[in-house]
Amino acid sequence: MRVLVTGASGMVGKAVQEKASHSSDSTFYFTRSRESDLTNRDQTFALLEKIRPNAIIHLAAKVGGVKGNTDYIAEYYTENIRMNTNILEGAHRTGVEKVVSLLSTCVYPDKVVYPLTEGQIHAGEPHPSNFGYAYAKRMLDVQSRAYRQQYGHNFITAVPNNLFGENDNYHLEDSHVIPAITRKMYEAQQRNTEVVLWGDGAPLREFTYSADIAHALLILLQYYDSPEPINIGNTNEISIKEVAEKIAEKIGFTGEIVWQPAMPSGQHRKPSSNERFQSLFNMKYTDFDEALTNTCKWFTMNYPNVRGVA
Repeated sequence: MRVLVTGASGMVGKAVQEKASHSSDSTFYFTRSRESDLTNRDQTFALLEKIRPNAIIHLAAKVGGVKGNTDYIAEYYTENIRMNTNILEGAHRTGVEKVVSLLSTCVYPDKVVYPLTEGQIHAGEPHPSNFGYAYAKRMLDVQSRAYRQQYGHNFITAVPNNLFGENDNYHLEDSHVIPAITRKMYEAQQRNTEVVLWGDGAPLREFTYSADIAHALLILLQYYDSPEPINIGNTNEISIKEVAEKIAEKIGFTGEIVWQPAMPSGQHRKPSSNERFQSLFNMKYTDFDEALTNTCKWFTMNYPNVRGVA
């Protein structure tokens, strides 16, 4: 099997690359944005014509944290819609047998019955803080099912939750919560100052190690063919405050943590259910503390030569 992985320079893309290096029955091709602009239809089609993959793991996306999603909400919608449309239409035109596309738990409605189950994705509007990105990801699910219904294509979608790990993006405005806190604390420790964090630390989140998501995606590539989206994230909740305290311990930050309750925190909680995924595959996830230790160690060893800083 010839497998094309988009978004190869991202955290999950690099984790898939690491997992795929142990595969003997498939040849993997990894594409990065600087090599092929997936928002450009002609470049996307040319890439697929050149590689002629049997399958695609579609990870490429314009992503960011609360601030980026709020400030650039139209760009997040438009660029993701273009990427997703070009990949799926290109896959259709070049005869790709299977596409596994990564969604996000932000596709779920703001007002919903918890835990988040796959049948609720289109049951209401997403949270207003990131509705542009959320709707673009929802449409990726809609488009995948539309191509399946009209053309019989095996296009599937998977829903992770909050991801973290080595090779994350540590940009102060465009990063997610764990890399943002890690960088702020590390640099505050170097300056011997307090660290200022958004919100009050109360929101609860589920976090999944990037290596585990990579493993789950390779499982789905080989064994999952249902039109229904499937939640693949680790489902243990932890508060942002506790995450910050754990990061401080692991990188040796000893200063004061100052919270800014007036700044946006996002939804208070959005627990998901991975019951379907686990009933099918019974995958073991990496312990959160172990994964966070690995991630913080990688950051401190590679700083400042990390994405979003260098």
